[in-house]
Amino acid sequence: MAHKITDDCINCGACESECPVNAIAESGEKRIIDADTCTDCGSCVSVCPVEAILVP
Repeated sequence: MAHKITDDCINCGACESECPVNAIAESGEKRIIDADTCTDCGSCVSVCPVEAILVP
């Protein structure tokens, strides 16, 4: 189960830059995580400045 990005996302791009498998992309005013690609490594969680990424 992939991490999820909440509506608190400020679209800064830190998570996308940190993701080692390129599972995060911009979608409108926030980022989305591709569940099929995400490995649940947690790299994105540690760099999010507003704690907008939920861990499954």
